[in-house]
Amino acid sequence: MFPLARALSAQMWAALGGDPARLGRLRLQGEGALPGAFAVSDFAAAAVACAALAADELHGLAPGTRAGDAAAVRVDRRLAALWFAESLRPQGWQAPPARDTLTGDYPCADGWIRLHCNAPHHRAAACRVLGLQARADSVAAAPAVAAWKGVELEQAVVEQGGCAAQMRDAATWSAHVQGAAVRAQPLVLRAEFPAAVAAWSPAAGRPLRGLRVLDMTRVLAGPVSTRMLAGLGATVLRIDPPSWEEPGVVPDVTRGKRCARLDLKTPQGREAFEQLLGGADVFVHGLRPGALDALGLDAATRQGLRPGLVDVCLDAYGWSGPWAARRGFDSLVQMSCGIAEAGMRHAGASRPVPLPVQALDHATGYLIAAAVLRALSQRVQRGVGTHARLSLARSGALLLDAPPPEPREAHAASGEADLEPAIEHTPWGPARRIRAPWSIDGVDTRWELPAAELGSSPARWP
Repeated sequence: MFPLARALSAQMWAALGGDPARLGRLRLQGEGALPGAFAVSDFAAAAVACAALAADELHGLAPGTRAGDAAAVRVDRRLAALWFAESLRPQGWQAPPARDTLTGDYPCADGWIRLHCNAPHHRAAACRVLGLQARADSVAAAPAVAAWKGVELEQAVVEQGGCAAQMRDAATWSAHVQGAAVRAQPLVLRAEFPAAVAAWSPAAGRPLRGLRVLDMTRVLAGPVSTRMLAGLGATVLRIDPPSWEEPGVVPDVTRGKRCARLDLKTPQGREAFEQLLGGADVFVHGLRPGALDALGLDAATRQGLRPGLVDVCLDAYGWSGPWAARRGFDSLVQMSCGIAEAGMRHAGASRPVPLPVQALDHATGYLIAAAVLRALSQRVQRGVGTHARLSLARSGALLLDAPPPEPREAHAASGEADLEPAIEHTPWGPARRIRAPWSIDGVDTRWELPAAELGSSPARWP
């Protein structure tokens, strides 16, 4: 069943260097599909399946475990699609809006462009370029945007340190120098190197128990990856700069984590970070390429601080080409690479139509988790360290290349039966969670900590 989800799982698993025979342990279920031009439900299930297969592989290396039956890993397509939207169900309260009033799609002189202004400095950049007041909203921005050609406004905003993306179709993106650079990259860029075998080893039942994960990621793929690692038993410490906030998504993605703040541009912050890195087993980061190098924390330095470190990072537009260092988010990449334009044509709409969920973020997040888990298996078995790199744009290319979705009824809306029975007591109020979309024989998936506010914990390992 679900041949498209299975085919996508095989492609992703091969990109991770996984043994194709392990795919025989996967069982998929869950009828229905998300609407639209792309097979998002199958894409979601495949990414979750790869992470679950990698967890199953690592768990099999724990002392006292033994191989189970051939159906050790089960993934529910419908629950995966629900998690790709949001796993949290607040009880009697609402999360803050995820979008700033200036963020959105705008008609320009020759098409459409998207401005991403959720961060204050990105908002300020767009306002400078467009000549807007600091409190401007989309109504005020529309006439200013309409006077610009898309590519010129995109470049002007980017040069000011902001985030924008002109809507292109898939053919235009393929012919673009950055689109070609993305296509030339594998889905997962992996490098291995000899390293002393770390003292940590997987545990039966909770495979990541005792593993320390240093998380320096923000909206949204990186936090999704480390949330899954926390659910498998890892100790996850998230680090943010002093002023960073992302209130619309923090309640959903910080479950199971401790969240601290450090300013790496100060001597004290740099020293504290190096101490944390020296005690970490895994480092997941989402800063733009070159950002850590500029702070004197390049890959070689990180390995020197923690030999054998599993080091996995992501960016928006890939790791080569002129846009490799460009700021970006899921919605911007969808505009750049042709997804939003294809959605518009499929719907017969007059404006861009994005995916029904931020599937590039979430799928890349589960692929990051899978890359971490596979790297840990290789370190346990062969004594090697791993550096892996992924990007939203390369994940988008996989979805663009996938066959169109099979005709299916829409997924049923979430209900009581989909929720975990326990209440999660968050700083914002009580909440319920959608049940995890994966199950692994012998593995206890659970989150030991509720969602936490950014900066609510000290910057040290517990």
